[in-house]
Amino acid sequence: MTKSQTTILVTDAGFAPEDWTGPILDLASDTDPATLDPGTPALIRIDFPSFADGRGFTLARLLRAQGFRGRLRARGHVIADQYAMARRAGFDEVEIDAALAARQPEPDWQARADWRAHDYQARLRA
Repeated sequence: MTKSQTTILVTDAGFAPEDWTGPILDLASDTDPATLDPGTPALIRIDFPSFADGRGFTLARLLRAQGFRGRLRARGHVIADQYAMARRAGFDEVEIDAALAARQPEPDWQARADWRAHDYQARLRA
C-alpha cells in the first residue's frame, strides 16, 4: 500500500487509523435509502465523488431519519471545512487518504470538531 492509499479516519478526537474489522456497505451518494436491506451492516460508508457534491450529506440524514443507528462514514472528497456539516448530517467519521491529510493536517480538522457549538441554529440562539 502506498502512502497516498493509507486510510486515515477523522473523528472529533482527531486522526485515527482504521479500526473496523466487520463488513462495510459502500454506497454511492445517489443511493435511494429506501432500497437498503434491513440487515444492513453496522458500518455504512458513503462515497463523495467531489467536495462540491452534497448528496452524501442528504443520504446520511435520510438514513438517520429512517432509524439507522450504526456507524456512518463519509469517504472521498470531503474537506476539513465540511467536517462540521458531515457530523451534523449524521456521519460519525470521515475517511481520508494520506495525500489529503498532508494538505489539510489534523489541526485543520480539529478546528471544526466542536461542530455542535458552531452551527447556524446555535448562532441564532446566542
